[in-house]
Parts: sequence; C-alpha cells; structure tokens
Amino acid sequence: MPSFDIVSEVSTMEIENAVNQSKKELATRFDFKGSKAEITLEKNEIKLTAEDHFKIKTLHEIVIGKLAKRGVSLKNIDKGEPDFSPLGHARHTIKIKQGIESAVAKQVTGFIRDTKIKVTTQIQDEQVRVTGKNRDDLQSVIAAVRGHDFPLALNFQNFRD
Repeated sequence: MPSFDIVSEVSTMEIENAVNQSKKELATRFDFKGSKAEITLEKNEIKLTAEDHFKIKTLHEIVIGKLAKRGVSLKNIDKGEPDFSPLGHARHTIKIKQGIESAVAKQVTGFIRDTKIKVTTQIQDEQVRVTGKNRDDLQSVIAAVRGHDFPLALNFQNFRD
C-alpha cells in the first residue's frame, strides 16, 4: 500500500543559522553598542534579553526577520509577549513548534476525509500517516492539503510506493 506522512518540522540548522546571523547583526548595530542585549538558543526556544522595551522589540524584529529569510515558516513560531521587570529589564521567549498537535492533526484528517478521496488517515504521535490504493490518490491528497490553510506549516515525508 502506498503511503506518506504529514509532519510539521522546522530545520534546527536553519534556526541556528538565523540566530547566529542575528547575533552578528547585534554585534555590529550602533544602537546596541554598550548595552546588555543577548540572543540565546535553547532547544526549541530563542531567548532575548535587553535593557528596555524599545531594544527588546528591535531584537524581536531582527530575529523574526532572519528566521523568515532562512525559510522558516512563521506559522511554526509562537512569538509570545515580552516580560518587563520593574527595573526596566526585558525578556522575551520565542518558541518554535515542532510536530503536529492533536487538535491540528484532527483538523487535517477531517479535511482529508471531506475531500472524498479514497485514502485512510492515522494520527501517529506528532504526524499523520495517509495510505491509499494508488499513487494518484496520494498525490491529489498532497495537492489538496497544500492548497488549504492550516495553522501550521505542513511537510510531506516518507512517500512509499
């Protein structure tokens, strides 16, 4: 039986490259000279720290811009809200979503079921497996899923014939 998997993954190398580019830009920017602004990467979180509201907002724009230029979908980024301390310091955590949550997986399987294409879907951990009798049905499912707007960026892997 031909099958493929629908996943939502972001390349960790692209995230590292975007963070490194952001750090280089931070080091060369004139408005950040002498300030204690930092960008750190921890697994699926990018942590920003700065001295005030303006600088944390600027750091956020730098990082999001670099992520977008590196081809990371902004649908997979949870921007959150910055935290401000009474002393004026600011922190901001940008989370990167990996895998399909169960609610989104149910939405994807429901959409595939509504297309009336003769395939079966299974939710397996953080991915959706689609199986069908022939390759053409699977390719039409891929085209339909690409055409629909889901809350996450979806990728297709393990196409087996």
